[in-house]
Amino acid sequence: MAYQFYLAGVLLPVTPGKLKVKINGQNKTMNLIDGSEINILNPAGLSGFSFEAMLPQVQYPFAEYEDDFEPPEYFLNHLEALKTSQKPFDFLVIRESPSGDSFFDTNISVSLEDYTIEEDADDGFDVTVSISLKQYRHYGTKVVVLQKTESEETTEAEVTVEETRETSTAPQSETYTVQKNDCLWNIAKKKLGKGSRWEEIYQLNMDKIQNPNLIYPGQVFTLPTA
Repeated sequence: MAYQFYLAGVLLPVTPGKLKVKINGQNKTMNLIDGSEINILNPAGLSGFSFEAMLPQVQYPFAEYEDDFEPPEYFLNHLEALKTSQKPFDFLVIRESPSGDSFFDTNISVSLEDYTIEEDADDGFDVTVSISLKQYRHYGTKVVVLQKTESEETTEAEVTVEETRETSTAPQSETYTVQKNDCLWNIAKKKLGKGSRWEEIYQLNMDKIQNPNLIYPGQVFTLPTA
């Protein structure tokens, strides 16, 4: 079977002899009061991938390059760029039989967790790199815009009213200062005798009430005269 390993579009020259894939879970075990165990099932965790790759210092007949021969420095610089970019990239493994039949492929977004560079005299001048990858799940963030409204904790401000002599014979409008836990229905029932008259209060104070279900302590409403 022929394998090809690509890291962010770059083909490794020598296919790793082994690929280890760990499918992680996030399930938790808990003990109940009676001592029995239960398993809390959670969404699957991020999968991990690990393998060793040989980076030849000379061009071997079994090594494969997309263009011309590239020394280990080329691939090490690529790994360093993937690590320092702090960005996910595509990990692709293509599997084919010697006859050319295609098997399942691995094509997944990953992050480069860590890698180890090893030089061994038994390997001559070649370099071996142990690579650890972790599955990356793309996600989005939601921005919540909070609009400041009149706080329910707002204390009622003291209003000084200058007394004036009434010269008009027209009936005077009565006002009501909203208290904590008030609603238009309660105000109408308390001041007008019927809760169903709350709409009359709303109509008179539409300049102060944007939503009849939202009124705030300290607001002063004009009440119907009759």
